[in-house]
Amino acid sequence: MERPPEDWTAVERGLWEAFRHGELYDLRSRREDGEDDVLGPAEWPESRHVRAEVLATLLLDGPPAASGRVASIKLSGAYVTGPLRLAGARIEQYVELHDCRFEKKVLISEAQASTLRLIRCLIPRLEASRLVTEGDLHLARCIFPQGIRLTDAKIGTDLLLNQASIGGDKFGRALAADGLKVQQDCEIERAFVHGEVSLRTAHIGGRLSFRGAQLHAVPGRYCLNLAHIAVVNTMYLGGSLDGGWADSHSIYGDGYGAPVPVDSPSTPLRCFGGVRLVDGRFENALLITHAEFHLAEGQELSLRRIQTPELRFTCHTPPTGKVSLSRARIGNLVDNPASWPQDGHVGLSGFTYESLRPDRPFSVEQRIAWLEGALGEYQPEPYEQLAAALRRDGRDEDAREVLYAKHRRRRTTLPLLSRLWGRLQDATVGYGYRPGRAALWLLLAWAVGTAWFATHEPAPLKPDEKATWNPYLYSLSKVIPLINLAPDTWNPDRTGQFVAAALVLSGWVLATTVVAGATRMLQRG
Repeated sequence: MERPPEDWTAVERGLWEAFRHGELYDLRSRREDGEDDVLGPAEWPESRHVRAEVLATLLLDGPPAASGRVASIKLSGAYVTGPLRLAGARIEQYVELHDCRFEKKVLISEAQASTLRLIRCLIPRLEASRLVTEGDLHLARCIFPQGIRLTDAKIGTDLLLNQASIGGDKFGRALAADGLKVQQDCEIERAFVHGEVSLRTAHIGGRLSFRGAQLHAVPGRYCLNLAHIAVVNTMYLGGSLDGGWADSHSIYGDGYGAPVPVDSPSTPLRCFGGVRLVDGRFENALLITHAEFHLAEGQELSLRRIQTPELRFTCHTPPTGKVSLSRARIGNLVDNPASWPQDGHVGLSGFTYESLRPDRPFSVEQRIAWLEGALGEYQPEPYEQLAAALRRDGRDEDAREVLYAKHRRRRTTLPLLSRLWGRLQDATVGYGYRPGRAALWLLLAWAVGTAWFATHEPAPLKPDEKATWNPYLYSLSKVIPLINLAPDTWNPDRTGQFVAAALVLSGWVLATTVVAGATRMLQRG
């Protein structure tokens, strides 16, 4: 096509010429009355109208580039009339649209493109299932009242939806991107979404970020549905620094513009509805920091069966519903006591982790309460898992506290006689984890034995071989039966024999516990 068609308007002919030279075709009024706002006046003047079929013609059958130039569409401030139909097309030119308003939806399903950049545009709906791009797909600051479909799309480099405003379709889905594949990073930061964000079975080759996003579910839908997602780098569910976002027209993501000062105010990620990350794989880390999860009854933050070398869970306020980590496999667990919900709203059945790295003091008493609050009924594995992690960190005393708590919790599930026996064990030796308590009982037994035999001196076995009587050593030799500190030449009466037998039995039990505790201390040394 050497010349534009005769029925093209003067505006469209100007776009034709700009396309040949790869130049920006700017139709914005640049007035300060808000006329360039895509959400402003209902009608823009005809001097800014461009038919969607004109864009399609330029992209599919456009004129050759001017000498020394690269043909491309760079358009700002246009009102695109009619539906833009590019489904199944091969788009070889670079496309960049700024501050454009589309009358009807854009259809680019099963198309192939290089790089597509749509910035601050109003698009009723974007249909882009099975879209394939060699470069980026930028949709930053765009408004999609009826949602986006990117099912099974393949993005060659980055997908950016920062500060986008996305509504839902008639099924309540705002971003339907199941099976999405992004070669590098996917950013949905500071976005405002009303409807479900679904990236089930998606594969992100870099990082996935929802920092500062405001996500609102609709009835019957999740807020975030990321089941079976795979993220090669890190996934961020957290806050975003405010500086450079609200008023800037030049930056719209972490990778753009000057660095933001660390002390700037920030906006947390807010999720109003259930969040589902079941079976997710995060090869570097899953960071849940400075996030708010507003969960209604029956909704949860589901991290079931996720796998990641590090999970950071450091929310400023705990989720209002349940957090489930059932059968999740974690390397480092970074958390703090204030981040977890209370009253049994944590699920830890089958949860395994290698080490605990709290970002603020997290006492063993708080950790045991965290564990027991998550167990509806007694299960030994979570206690053993926690004790093993504490031992790996060299916290043997804390590990024994956890195992002691395990025995006490187990006692509540036993029959009456077993519970009574358990209480006796707890009171005397602390199930073997309180050697100091056993030592005190040992001293008490020695004192009782000494007091008894001091006033009830036994007769000698042989009247002609009476030794010097010492009630202290005689009682100590009974309490510590492994050694004999007094001559065994005495014959106590019937009551004295029962007292001696009781001292021997208590000595065996209590002394064994004391020796075991001392052995553990020597081994730690």
